[in-house]
Amino acid sequence: MTTNLVVRNVEEDVVFALKQRAASHGRRAEAEHREILRSVLQRPKRCTVAEALSCMPNVGKDADFNFRNI
Repeated sequence: MTTNLVVRNVEEDVVFALKQRAASHGRRAEAEHREILRSVLQRPKRCTVAEALSCMPNVGKDADFNFRNI
């Protein structure tokens, strides 16, 4: 399902930047706007540091990572 979205009162410098970015990607400003919204709002959920650390394998000894021993 698609629908229309109207954005009003956008600063001129923002519109200009959008048009420049669209041109650099070979798109119209409207298509670039859609892509920006899609990329920001539909990106995968980021994990927390704790989640990332919990995925790391438990290998080696603490001394293996001590840079002062070198």
